[in-house]
Amino acid sequence: MKDNNQSERLTSPEISNLWTHYFRETLSVCVTKYMLRIAHDPEIHNLLQTALDLSNQHIRTLKDLFHKENFPVPNGFTDKDANYDAPPLFSELFCLYYLHTMTQHGAQSYSLAFSVSIRKDIRDFYYQCNLDTMNLYNQSLELLMTMKCYVKPPFYELPKKIQYVQNLQYITDVFGDSRALNSMEVGNIFFNLEKSRLTKALLVAFKQVCKDQAVNKFLDKCIQVKNKHISIFSTMLLKENFHTAVTLDTEITTSTVSPFSDRLITFHSGFLIAAAISYYGTASTASARVDITTSCEKSIIGNFLVLGSFSKLVIKKGWMEQPPFADDRLKLPE
Repeated sequence: MKDNNQSERLTSPEISNLWTHYFRETLSVCVTKYMLRIAHDPEIHNLLQTALDLSNQHIRTLKDLFHKENFPVPNGFTDKDANYDAPPLFSELFCLYYLHTMTQHGAQSYSLAFSVSIRKDIRDFYYQCNLDTMNLYNQSLELLMTMKCYVKPPFYELPKKIQYVQNLQYITDVFGDSRALNSMEVGNIFFNLEKSRLTKALLVAFKQVCKDQAVNKFLDKCIQVKNKHISIFSTMLLKENFHTAVTLDTEITTSTVSPFSDRLITFHSGFLIAAAISYYGTASTASARVDITTSCEKSIIGNFLVLGSFSKLVIKKGWMEQPPFADDRLKLPE
């Protein structure tokens, strides 16, 4: 039977997703290999080893796809971007929180890539990636709960009857006493705060070990915008007597020896800032209170401004591999 995959050109979303995920998987390998040196708890260590094995498996599949298509394999990140002998920069618990949060990012990214892929071999790849990530999410969550380290979102009483919104004040009452937050709004705010606390702690750790002045300036901008967002959304929850996500800053050690290259630190920070944009967008569209929507939109703008600094920095440093271009039909041979 003829393999139809070889007769089908890769579409632009397929090319961009494969290219992007190669970078993310190689970055993940560097970080996870370092965290394996830190984690002595057998359950955390085994979970990190599983994550590393999956990333290496994904990289092998990606390389095979690149070779079949005569597509240059990106450089991505390698062992040259890591110092595995560096002293612990994170606690074991932080490593577990990090892994759990990254599975959330991965689940969203793989699902989107799957939904825009056409070729069967590409769909099969992202289908398996989704299964891998969901399994890893389940395992990391179960371990956090077993260790009694997982803070659950606020609980709500179940509704006793169906009700309809009666007036526009449900959405627009900003200047008076705003109505109580509904369950969707609280859920999205808490969900974003969980990821923000991990990002903030990681940025603090990066700044602690990074010696490059330009990268440190960029990290300062990232930390400032994260602090602002954490303050805004934590205040919303606390104002209505809901608990908020706990800080992870205390899970950072006092080490000043960098386990990662400045390039990896910069790209990892930029990725987390970019990922937050989509989550704030989801929270904005799911919220019916205008003050929440406005705060989400302001947060998105703030992150876009930081990403502008990111792009300038990596281009100036010569760190950015050029993404694949579309065919230039004006220059095609006659």
